[in-house]
Amino acid sequence: MDYVKSFKDLEVYKLARKLAGEIYESTKKFPKEEMYSLTSQLRNSSRSIGAQIAEAWAKRCYEKHFISKLTDADGELQETEHWLETAHDCGYLTCHELKYFSNTYADLGRMLNSMINKSNVFCK
Repeated sequence: MDYVKSFKDLEVYKLARKLAGEIYESTKKFPKEEMYSLTSQLRNSSRSIGAQIAEAWAKRCYEKHFISKLTDADGELQETEHWLETAHDCGYLTCHELKYFSNTYADLGRMLNSMINKSNVFCK
């Protein structure tokens, strides 16, 4: 991985950050009574994905730790998808918004899975 000097160079990290920003913007329109529940849960889980990727990068000299952190990122991704479904059920996200997030998080999940499956390339 000579061409990647930092976790910030990883496309998976860039996409996770982009999505976290989009989640933040989308949740601005949620009702105020959701601020300390659904809004907070959704923002926190979406932001944690990138943080877990950054931690995985720092632990790449230990392949099992690298995989563990990427698995944690995938767990946060799954949690984010749950909160997105809940937001849609409550009428806070349109079908179009939910479909966009679902499809894009599916892409992110495939990227994480690929990194897990090719961990030896990252952990040289």
